[in-house]
Amino acid sequence: MRIGLLGFGVVGRGLYELTQTRSDMQVVKVVCLEDVTLPDAQVTRNFQDILEDDSIDTVVEAMGGLHPAYEFVRAAMEAGKHIVTSNKALVASFYDELIPLAQEKGLMFRCTAAVGGGIGWLSEVERSRRAQTITRVGGIMNGTCNYILDSMTRLGLTYADALSQAQALGYAEANPSTDVEGIDTWHKVILSSNIAFGISLNTDTVPVAGISRIGAEDVARFTEKGYVCKLISTGKRTEDGFSVYVQPTLVKAGEPESAVPSNYNLITLVGNTSDRMSFFGQGAGRYPTAYNVLQDCIDLLSGKGFYSPYGEKVSAVNSGKLRYYVRGCADGSLADVAAESWEGAIITAPVSVEAMHLWLKEHPEAFIAAIAE
Repeated sequence: MRIGLLGFGVVGRGLYELTQTRSDMQVVKVVCLEDVTLPDAQVTRNFQDILEDDSIDTVVEAMGGLHPAYEFVRAAMEAGKHIVTSNKALVASFYDELIPLAQEKGLMFRCTAAVGGGIGWLSEVERSRRAQTITRVGGIMNGTCNYILDSMTRLGLTYADALSQAQALGYAEANPSTDVEGIDTWHKVILSSNIAFGISLNTDTVPVAGISRIGAEDVARFTEKGYVCKLISTGKRTEDGFSVYVQPTLVKAGEPESAVPSNYNLITLVGNTSDRMSFFGQGAGRYPTAYNVLQDCIDLLSGKGFYSPYGEKVSAVNSGKLRYYVRGCADGSLADVAAESWEGAIITAPVSVEAMHLWLKEHPEAFIAAIAE
């Protein structure tokens, strides 16, 4: 395998290092905007150097972001090159273009490191769906949010202090909005659901709520009531089709999710034969993530393409009802569903996920957390 590598940051450099001892693959060209010199690979700023090299059979995209990653990956596929990527935003956003194109061109396309970093989650979903019907996927998919929430719960930090600490440790970006507003998790649960259920979700129908408005007073209330707050993703089969969403969720102390520490992930699938299976590990980091990029390259060598056939386009139906903790509802707009009071916050009677997220869009200053079923 001769690899053209797009990006030489945390993941790209990690993959390059992991290939150094292998005889079955080599990184021969790297697109990088910094001045880097490598002993056995050409470093270039021009993607055309990879695109026009007929000896390169596989492109590994480790740039991140949507553009120019999308344009580069699509051009590489049009040129007949296989793809490995760790970019969840790219695959979730352009699923309807990239996966059918891979099938049309007879190319292999893998993205295991896009969800769960070093866990290998998507490969496990692939193995599971061969033998059973998967009924549910989801869990803790973002290490940044989990670090912040864990620090607020265990150490009593404010949101601002926990975020600052996460940034100092390299767990959060200078602009953390993609993580803390739940967008990173949103991309991951959409991609996981598409593969687990053999569908293509209409992303506009998948609601998301993040953790940026949580306060120390909220966490204190949760602890007093025996709950721990986590950012939880959910994708599940229902009588109405498929329900998919992301939101802060209160889980009982003692549940597996409540004990997930620091920047770790805990992602779960439920199958009609296996029941619950959970996968725990590092959600990011150079070598854990690069390890799964390398595993994808090895899978390509054995002829393994995408995880599941491209499925029909479907909209998420989030009519299932949950109780919610709501703080910041000063206008009384939830008075008709308020079931009890928690010192400045309310607990609603069961309301649909869709209705609660529509309400939140109209009240962006509020903080909500579902209470786990």
